[in-house]
Amino acid sequence: MRALLQRVLEAHVVVDGHTTGAIQHGLLVFLGLGKDDDLDKGKKLIDKILKYRIFDDENGKMGWNIDQAQGGLLLVSQFTLMAQTQKGLRPDFGPAMPPQDAKVLYEQLVEYAKSQFAHVETGIFAADMKVHLINDGPVTFQLEI
Repeated sequence: MRALLQRVLEAHVVVDGHTTGAIQHGLLVFLGLGKDDDLDKGKKLIDKILKYRIFDDENGKMGWNIDQAQGGLLLVSQFTLMAQTQKGLRPDFGPAMPPQDAKVLYEQLVEYAKSQFAHVETGIFAADMKVHLINDGPVTFQLEI
């Protein structure tokens, strides 16, 4: 399971001309699910994301987590994060979880995130999403469980 975190000033997801999720200051998280991933791994990753200190504190250091920074969380499923790219000139998506299983797990992780944090928004699983963001920094991290 992989998460690409981007600290943003604002971000939103548009599907078929309609905004499905939007946040101001906070984290845009692209979430990739692999064949061997499960809910326990996902909960650990969500917990880490929520506790990860990448927001400036009162001293201008990365000392605050998303809650302390009073930010929002925008979760977007992205199977391409699981691609193998070491060989050839075309990504291999073999390590990604099959879509029907990934949808169930993604929805469980969204519900878990909402139970742990007040301001959670999402894209739509497997939709053709247009993700708009203003990266803050830029600050981008990849987490893997």
